[in-house]
Amino acid sequence: MAYGQGMNLRQLRYVVATADHGTMTSAAQALYVAQPALSRAVRELERELGVELFARSGRGVVLTPVGEEVVRQARVALEAVEAIEGLSVAHGNGRGAELRVATPPSLEPELTGGLLPRFARDRPAVRVRVVRCRGREAVTAVLRSGRADLAVADLPVPGDLIAHPLEEREVVLVSPPGLRLREPVPPAALDGLRLIMPARGGASRAELDALLARLGVTPVPALESDERAAWPGWVRAGLGSLVWYRNQIDDTEGLVVRSFGPPVTRMIGLVHAHRQLSPAARDFLNFAKESGRDQH
Repeated sequence: MAYGQGMNLRQLRYVVATADHGTMTSAAQALYVAQPALSRAVRELERELGVELFARSGRGVVLTPVGEEVVRQARVALEAVEAIEGLSVAHGNGRGAELRVATPPSLEPELTGGLLPRFARDRPAVRVRVVRCRGREAVTAVLRSGRADLAVADLPVPGDLIAHPLEEREVVLVSPPGLRLREPVPPAALDGLRLIMPARGGASRAELDALLARLGVTPVPALESDERAAWPGWVRAGLGSLVWYRNQIDDTEGLVVRSFGPPVTRMIGLVHAHRQLSPAARDFLNFAKESGRDQH
Protein backbone atom coordinates (compact mmCIF):
# COMPACT_ATOMS: atom_id res chain seq x y z
CA MET A 1 0.00 0.00 0.00
CA ALA A 2 1.46 3.38 -0.99
CA TYR A 3 0.87 6.29 1.37
CA GLY A 4 -0.34 9.51 -0.22
CA GLN A 5 1.50 12.73 0.38
CA GLY A 6 -1.58 14.40 1.81
CA MET A 7 -2.26 12.02 4.72
CA ASN A 8 -2.56 13.99 7.97
CA LEU A 9 -3.38 13.62 11.66
CA ARG A 10 -6.90 14.94 11.19
CA GLN A 11 -7.73 12.05 8.84
CA LEU A 12 -6.24 9.56 11.29
CA ARG A 13 -8.29 11.00 14.17
CA TYR A 14 -11.46 10.78 12.11
CA VAL A 15 -10.83 7.20 11.03
CA VAL A 16 -10.13 6.08 14.61
CA ALA A 17 -13.25 7.86 15.88
CA THR A 18 -15.39 6.23 13.18
CA ALA A 19 -14.02 2.82 14.13
CA ASP A 20 -14.74 3.50 17.81
CA HIS A 21 -18.29 4.80 17.33
CA GLY A 22 -19.53 2.61 14.49
CA THR A 23 -21.09 5.41 12.44
CA MET A 24 -19.69 8.57 10.90
CA THR A 25 -22.54 10.56 12.41
CA SER A 26 -21.69 9.43 15.95
CA ALA A 27 -17.98 9.98 15.33
CA ALA A 28 -18.64 13.54 14.14
CA GLN A 29 -20.80 14.23 17.18
CA ALA A 30 -18.10 12.91 19.51
CA LEU A 31 -15.46 15.12 17.88
CA TYR A 32 -17.82 18.13 17.58
CA VAL A 33 -17.24 18.50 13.86
CA ALA A 34 -19.68 18.56 10.96
CA GLN A 35 -20.50 15.05 9.70
CA PRO A 36 -19.94 15.89 5.99
CA ALA A 37 -16.42 17.14 6.83
CA LEU A 38 -15.59 13.92 8.65
CA SER A 39 -16.98 11.74 5.86
CA ARG A 40 -15.05 13.70 3.26
CA ALA A 41 -11.77 13.34 5.19
CA VAL A 42 -12.25 9.57 5.53
CA ARG A 43 -13.01 9.22 1.82
CA GLU A 44 -9.93 11.29 0.95
CA LEU A 45 -7.74 9.01 3.04
CA GLU A 46 -9.20 5.94 1.35
CA ARG A 47 -8.40 7.46 -2.04
CA GLU A 48 -4.86 8.34 -1.00
CA LEU A 49 -4.20 4.84 0.35
CA GLY A 50 -6.04 3.13 -2.51
CA VAL A 51 -7.98 0.88 -0.12
CA GLU A 52 -11.43 0.66 1.43
CA LEU A 53 -11.27 1.17 5.19
CA PHE A 54 -14.96 0.73 6.05
CA ALA A 55 -17.81 -1.41 4.77
CA ARG A 56 -21.46 -0.63 5.40
CA SER A 57 -23.22 -2.79 8.00
CA GLY A 58 -26.87 -2.01 8.68
CA ARG A 59 -27.03 1.66 9.61
CA GLY A 60 -23.36 1.84 10.52
CA VAL A 61 -19.94 0.85 9.24
CA VAL A 62 -17.41 -1.85 10.11
CA LEU A 63 -13.70 -1.97 9.45
CA THR A 64 -12.42 -4.01 6.55
CA PRO A 65 -9.38 -6.23 7.28
CA VAL A 66 -7.01 -3.59 5.91
CA GLY A 67 -9.00 -0.94 7.78
CA GLU A 68 -8.31 -2.75 11.06
CA GLU A 69 -4.58 -2.60 10.39
CA VAL A 70 -4.72 1.08 9.41
CA VAL A 71 -6.64 1.93 12.60
CA ARG A 72 -4.16 -0.04 14.72
CA GLN A 73 -1.25 1.90 13.21
CA ALA A 74 -3.17 5.18 13.45
CA ARG A 75 -3.63 4.71 17.19
CA VAL A 76 0.12 4.19 17.57
CA ALA A 77 0.83 7.33 15.53
CA LEU A 78 -1.62 9.48 17.48
CA GLU A 79 -0.29 8.23 20.83
CA ALA A 80 3.24 9.07 19.66
CA VAL A 81 2.20 12.60 18.70
CA GLU A 82 0.57 13.09 22.13
CA ALA A 83 3.74 11.86 23.84
CA ILE A 84 5.96 14.19 21.81
CA GLU A 85 3.73 17.18 22.52
CA GLY A 86 3.77 16.23 26.21
CA LEU A 87 7.58 16.30 26.20
CA SER A 88 7.44 19.71 24.57
CA VAL A 89 5.34 21.04 27.46
CA ALA A 90 7.38 19.31 30.15
CA HIS A 91 10.71 20.75 28.97
CA GLY A 92 9.58 24.13 27.67
CA ASN A 93 9.24 25.61 31.21
CA GLY A 94 7.23 28.48 29.71
CA ARG A 95 10.20 30.85 29.67
CA GLY A 96 9.45 33.75 27.34
CA ALA A 97 6.35 31.97 26.03
CA GLU A 98 3.28 33.73 24.68
CA LEU A 99 -0.26 32.36 24.66
CA ARG A 100 -2.86 33.90 22.33
CA VAL A 101 -6.47 32.92 23.01
CA ALA A 102 -9.32 34.14 20.80
CA THR A 103 -12.85 34.67 22.06
CA PRO A 104 -16.17 36.13 20.90
CA PRO A 105 -17.80 38.73 23.20
CA SER A 106 -20.33 36.34 24.76
CA LEU A 107 -17.60 33.95 25.96
CA GLU A 108 -15.04 36.49 27.12
CA PRO A 109 -16.40 36.47 30.72
CA GLU A 110 -15.64 32.74 30.99
CA LEU A 111 -12.13 33.31 29.71
CA THR A 112 -11.02 36.51 31.44
CA GLY A 113 -13.06 35.97 34.61
CA GLY A 114 -11.94 32.42 35.31
CA LEU A 115 -9.56 30.33 33.26
CA LEU A 116 -6.94 32.89 32.27
CA PRO A 117 -6.40 34.51 35.70
CA ARG A 118 -5.96 31.08 37.33
CA PHE A 119 -3.58 29.97 34.58
CA ALA A 120 -1.59 33.22 34.80
CA ARG A 121 -1.15 32.78 38.56
CA ASP A 122 0.22 29.27 38.05
CA ARG A 123 2.37 30.15 34.99
CA PRO A 124 3.66 33.71 35.57
CA ALA A 125 6.35 33.28 32.88
CA VAL A 126 3.73 32.95 30.13
CA ARG A 127 2.55 36.18 28.49
CA VAL A 128 -1.18 35.85 27.84
CA ARG A 129 -2.95 37.85 25.14
CA VAL A 130 -6.69 37.80 24.47
CA VAL A 131 -7.63 38.11 20.78
CA ARG A 132 -11.13 39.59 20.70
CA CYS A 133 -13.28 38.53 17.73
CA ARG A 134 -16.65 39.86 16.63
CA GLY A 135 -18.19 36.45 16.10
CA ARG A 136 -17.86 32.78 15.25
CA GLU A 137 -16.50 33.31 11.73
CA ALA A 138 -13.85 35.72 13.00
CA VAL A 139 -12.74 33.18 15.62
CA THR A 140 -12.36 30.53 12.92
CA ALA A 141 -10.39 32.95 10.72
CA VAL A 142 -7.81 33.87 13.38
CA LEU A 143 -7.20 30.20 14.19
CA ARG A 144 -6.72 29.29 10.53
CA SER A 145 -4.35 32.20 9.95
CA GLY A 146 -2.28 31.42 13.05
CA ARG A 147 -3.07 34.72 14.75
CA ALA A 148 -4.32 32.79 17.79
CA ASP A 149 -3.15 29.51 19.29
CA LEU A 150 -6.49 28.53 20.82
CA ALA A 151 -10.04 29.85 20.98
CA VAL A 152 -13.01 29.51 23.27
CA ALA A 153 -15.92 28.72 20.94
CA ASP A 154 -19.30 27.11 20.45
CA LEU A 155 -19.22 23.52 19.31
CA PRO A 156 -19.40 21.93 16.80
CA VAL A 157 -16.72 23.53 14.63
CA PRO A 158 -15.65 23.15 10.98
CA GLY A 159 -13.82 19.93 10.16
CA ASP A 160 -10.42 21.58 9.73
CA LEU A 161 -10.35 22.49 13.44
CA ILE A 162 -9.95 20.31 16.53
CA ALA A 163 -12.43 20.76 19.41
CA HIS A 164 -12.01 19.89 23.09
CA PRO A 165 -15.38 20.18 24.89
CA LEU A 166 -15.22 21.86 28.28
CA GLU A 167 -18.71 22.56 29.57
CA GLU A 168 -22.35 22.69 28.58
CA ARG A 169 -24.04 26.01 29.31
CA GLU A 170 -27.78 26.49 29.72
CA VAL A 171 -29.81 29.29 28.14
CA VAL A 172 -32.58 30.49 30.48
CA LEU A 173 -35.42 33.01 30.61
CA VAL A 174 -35.06 35.71 33.28
CA SER A 175 -38.28 37.58 33.95
CA PRO A 176 -40.08 39.77 36.53
CA PRO A 177 -42.03 37.87 39.21
CA GLY A 178 -45.42 38.85 37.84
CA LEU A 179 -44.97 37.11 34.47
CA ARG A 180 -47.08 33.94 34.44
CA LEU A 181 -45.53 31.16 32.36
CA ARG A 182 -45.43 27.41 32.39
CA GLU A 183 -42.35 25.78 33.88
CA PRO A 184 -40.26 24.67 32.15
CA VAL A 185 -40.98 27.36 29.58
CA PRO A 186 -41.90 26.15 26.08
CA PRO A 187 -39.78 28.09 23.54
CA ALA A 188 -43.01 29.09 21.76
CA ALA A 189 -43.78 31.33 24.76
CA LEU A 190 -41.07 33.70 23.50
CA ASP A 191 -43.22 34.64 20.48
CA GLY A 192 -44.30 38.23 21.06
CA LEU A 193 -42.64 38.40 24.49
CA ARG A 194 -40.95 41.70 25.33
CA LEU A 195 -37.20 41.08 25.65
CA ILE A 196 -34.21 43.12 26.70
CA MET A 197 -31.66 42.38 23.98
CA PRO A 198 -28.07 43.28 23.05
CA ALA A 199 -27.68 46.25 20.70
CA ARG A 200 -28.23 45.66 16.99
CA GLY A 201 -25.13 45.18 14.85
CA GLY A 202 -23.00 43.57 17.55
CA ALA A 203 -21.76 40.02 17.83
CA SER A 204 -23.86 39.30 20.94
CA ARG A 205 -27.03 40.40 19.18
CA ALA A 206 -26.21 38.29 16.14
CA GLU A 207 -25.68 35.31 18.44
CA LEU A 208 -29.02 35.81 20.20
CA ASP A 209 -30.85 36.37 16.91
CA ALA A 210 -29.41 33.10 15.60
CA LEU A 211 -30.59 31.27 18.71
CA LEU A 212 -34.11 32.71 18.45
CA ALA A 213 -34.23 31.82 14.75
CA ARG A 214 -33.22 28.25 15.60
CA LEU A 215 -36.07 28.11 18.11
CA GLY A 216 -38.44 29.53 15.49
CA VAL A 217 -39.67 32.41 17.66
CA THR A 218 -39.98 36.19 17.22
CA PRO A 219 -39.97 38.19 20.47
CA VAL A 220 -40.44 41.97 20.68
CA PRO A 221 -37.31 44.03 21.45
CA ALA A 222 -38.29 46.14 24.46
CA LEU A 223 -34.85 47.65 25.08
CA GLU A 224 -31.60 47.16 23.17
CA SER A 225 -28.30 47.73 24.95
CA ASP A 226 -24.90 46.10 25.49
CA GLU A 227 -24.75 47.27 29.12
CA ARG A 228 -24.96 43.77 30.55
CA ALA A 229 -24.57 44.88 34.16
CA ALA A 230 -27.81 46.85 33.79
CA TRP A 231 -29.89 44.02 32.30
CA PRO A 232 -31.07 42.47 35.59
CA GLY A 233 -32.15 45.90 36.91
CA TRP A 234 -34.18 46.59 33.79
CA VAL A 235 -35.88 43.19 34.08
CA ARG A 236 -36.58 43.89 37.76
CA ALA A 237 -38.16 47.21 36.74
CA GLY A 238 -40.55 45.32 34.44
CA LEU A 239 -39.15 46.66 31.15
CA GLY A 240 -38.92 43.18 29.69
CA SER A 241 -37.50 39.68 30.13
CA LEU A 242 -34.05 38.40 29.23
CA VAL A 243 -32.84 35.30 27.36
CA TRP A 244 -29.23 34.63 28.26
CA TYR A 245 -26.79 32.15 29.78
CA ARG A 246 -27.48 31.05 33.35
CA ASN A 247 -23.83 31.20 34.41
CA GLN A 248 -23.47 34.82 33.20
CA ILE A 249 -26.33 36.24 35.27
CA ASP A 250 -25.05 37.07 38.75
CA ASP A 251 -27.73 39.45 40.04
CA THR A 252 -30.98 37.41 40.21
CA GLU A 253 -32.48 38.79 43.43
CA GLY A 254 -36.18 39.47 42.93
CA LEU A 255 -36.18 37.81 39.49
CA VAL A 256 -37.54 34.49 38.23
CA VAL A 257 -35.07 32.30 36.33
CA ARG A 258 -36.73 29.57 34.29
CA SER A 259 -35.34 26.72 32.20
CA PHE A 260 -36.75 25.94 28.78
CA GLY A 261 -38.43 22.67 27.99
CA PRO A 262 -36.77 20.96 26.29
CA PRO A 263 -33.59 22.54 27.71
CA VAL A 264 -31.71 24.97 25.46
CA THR A 265 -28.00 24.32 25.88
CA ARG A 266 -24.72 25.34 24.30
CA MET A 267 -21.53 23.28 24.40
CA ILE A 268 -18.40 25.36 24.95
CA GLY A 269 -14.92 24.14 24.11
CA LEU A 270 -11.35 25.05 23.33
CA VAL A 271 -10.57 24.89 19.63
CA HIS A 272 -7.37 24.95 17.60
CA ALA A 273 -6.12 24.32 14.09
CA HIS A 274 -4.65 21.00 12.96
CA ARG A 275 -1.08 21.97 13.72
CA GLN A 276 1.29 21.32 16.60
CA LEU A 277 0.47 23.52 19.57
CA SER A 278 3.11 25.62 21.27
CA PRO A 279 4.16 24.42 24.74
CA ALA A 280 2.20 27.28 26.33
CA ALA A 281 -0.96 26.45 24.36
CA ARG A 282 -0.69 22.74 25.13
CA ASP A 283 -0.16 23.59 28.80
CA PHE A 284 -3.23 25.85 28.85
CA LEU A 285 -5.34 23.20 27.10
CA ASN A 286 -4.39 20.61 29.72
CA PHE A 287 -4.97 23.16 32.49
CA ALA A 288 -8.48 23.95 31.18
CA LYS A 289 -9.39 20.27 30.95
CA GLU A 290 -8.21 19.63 34.50
CA SER A 291 -10.14 22.68 35.75
CA GLY A 292 -13.30 21.38 34.07
CA ARG A 293 -12.92 17.97 35.71
CA ASP A 294 -12.34 19.58 39.12
CA GLN A 295 -15.62 21.51 38.82
CA HIS A 296 -17.72 18.40 38.15
